[in-house]
Amino acid sequence: MNIIKAISTVEVGKYTNETLLWRAVIARTIQEWISGSLRRQREAEQYLFGDNRDFRLVCESAGMDAGRLRSRLARLRGHAIPGYVPAAAA
Repeated sequence: MNIIKAISTVEVGKYTNETLLWRAVIARTIQEWISGSLRRQREAEQYLFGDNRDFRLVCESAGMDAGRLRSRLARLRGHAIPGYVPAAAA
């Protein structure tokens, strides 16, 4: 087994490194949606809520259900997040 293959199959808990990477991509996008520049917020919103195939593929690669994630994020839309202070207000 070569080193690349060995690294790609290492599991952290029940998630592979690849799964964790895709989860980080989703987390970063959500972070940008919440606190990024206006441009980044709009791009993240389009990615998270637009009907695009990439989002579903990323969620699948992250071991997440795209519909369930969108449903949870939709509940946050328009609501203040407790304990969150936008960077511009700090």
